[in-house]
Order: sequence, then structure tokens, then C-alpha cells
Amino acid sequence: MKALDISRSLDKLIESQIPVFVWGSPGIGKSSIIKQIAVDKGLEFVDLRLSLLDPTDLKGIPFFDQENNEAVWASPNFLPKNPDSKGILFLDEINTAPPSVQASAYQLVLDRKVGDYELPNGWSIVAAGNHESDRGVVYRMPPPLANRFVHLSMEVSFEDWKGWAYGVGIDSSIIAFLHYDSEKLFDFDPSKNEKSFPTPRSWEYVDKVLNSGVEPTLLMEIISGAVGGESATAFMSFRKVMNRLPDIDKLLNNEEVEVEHDSQVLFALIAGVITNIKQNSSKEKIESALKFSLTLPKEFSVMLVKDMQQNGINVEASSVWEDWVEEFAYLLV
Repeated sequence: MKALDISRSLDKLIESQIPVFVWGSPGIGKSSIIKQIAVDKGLEFVDLRLSLLDPTDLKGIPFFDQENNEAVWASPNFLPKNPDSKGILFLDEINTAPPSVQASAYQLVLDRKVGDYELPNGWSIVAAGNHESDRGVVYRMPPPLANRFVHLSMEVSFEDWKGWAYGVGIDSSIIAFLHYDSEKLFDFDPSKNEKSFPTPRSWEYVDKVLNSGVEPTLLMEIISGAVGGESATAFMSFRKVMNRLPDIDKLLNNEEVEVEHDSQVLFALIAGVITNIKQNSSKEKIESALKFSLTLPKEFSVMLVKDMQQNGINVEASSVWEDWVEEFAYLLV
């Protein structure tokens, strides 16, 4: 399932308090999606990395209650206690946890309790983990625990990632490069045993590196450490195209600029136009962008307008819209 489909499914399953397990390769944004749902719904969010816990960390420590002359369990303070609270208990990396820890998690998922602790009624349980084929340190989940979840498998979608990247302001050169070569968004081969490789998470690190003020002479080595040497070399070569772009402010001010009709330049230019409009949108800018699109090769014209629509830019209200539809409607099928 694509990230957007995962998000829509989780939204309803969490409301119904159906335990869900999200499977996916490392770095594709499983935990980010779940945390964002909690933010959007105004829910508390507790992230438990089970691989870092011992069985007693989850079950609690027994102590003697002298008043009642019995042994009781002191539940951990990181589990939600308020009976009126609502939230998501996220069990991350559950299948990398040792079997003894998974056994404690099994009781929590199955019965919503462990030891003397009981999960408040307003809380939902969501778990996530990597596929066994990803060759990470994983333990096979016992069938009773696996059977307690609804299992969703997440795949990487460039279109979903692109919408997110524009929304959070990822550097336009990254968006443009991955638009040009979308296979570089996620390229993980478990058999290669590489330390760094391109994933949505590692490209987010690249964005932070570019905005960190690091010396340009160090960029290649640092970015290689995030996405691997091959992807870093291709990206840094692509970034040189940015120097060949026209002044986007002038373009969107309806001033005459010279544009190379080279595919790399046009991919970069489209990303720059979208980023510029999202940062400071106006009716005049949108009209200028539509007029400019009429001068592009047809596939790039459609790409620009579709990206504008996907980012909530109201192209339909422009006086140029009817002219654009008349010219390119047959390509939108």
C-alpha cells in the first residue's frame, strides 16, 4: 500500500481501536505517518522501541505489598495512566525485540494489560517493523501475536512523497532530482550490506545538511554518508543544473526570461516554480505560471499544472485556465 493509503486506513482502524501492524523497509516513514495521525487527531503519542527494552521494563517490577500481604507489579511510568486520556501506543521495532519482550507485548496487545497494568480505554495500539527479507536483526513473531494484528504492508510512492516534500519545504533541488530520477528515492538492496543508501528518511537528512551551512567542499562526502556514493554523485551533478535556471521571481512576474528546454533544467524549474508559489502565492503568480506552461513541451506543461493542483494551488480560478485546458485537455486522460 502507498503511504497515503496507509494513512487513510490507519485513520479509521485507530478510531475503531483495531490493533494494526505496519510492515515496511527501513527509512520509508512508517513511524512518521503514525505520529502525524496522532497530531492531526489531537491524540497523545507514546513511542516504545521494544528492541531497547527488557521484559521487566514492560511488565514492571514485583514488590511486596505489606498492607495486603501480597506481591504486586510496579508498572512502568512510560505507559499511559490517566483513565480519561486518549492516544496511540506505538510499539516500534516489535519484531526486533527478543522473544521474551515480545511475550510481554503479546499480553499487552491481546488483553490490553500486562502485569497489574491496564491500558486506558481511549488508547489504540499500532506496531511497526521491518520485513524479515530486509536482513535486519529480526525475530519471527509468534503466530498468536501476529494473529492479533491487522497487517498492512507499506511501499514507497514518489507521488505521495513529493506532496509531503512540497508541504514541509524540502529543498527544491532534492524534489527536482527525485522527480527526474524517482528510483533514487528508495534504493535499498539488503544483500549489499551498505551503511548508507537512499530512503525518504535519508533524503530528509540531505535537506537538513543543505540548510546547515556546511562548507560546499564538504557536501559531497556528507551527502554520500546519507544516501550513498552513487546517489550523492548523481544528485550533486544534478544540482549544477540549478545554476542554469532563469530568475524564477522574474518569470512569475511575467517578465521575459530565457529558458533552456533541457529535461534536467525543466524538472528543476518546475520544482522551483512550485516552491516559489507555495511560499508566497498570488493570483498574478498563478496566471504567470500558467502562461509560462503554455511555452513548455507538452509533457512538462502537464507536469507543472498537475503539481500545482496537487499542492492546492487554485489554477482553475485563473483567467488563463480555459486557454490551458483547450490546449492540453487531451493529455489529461
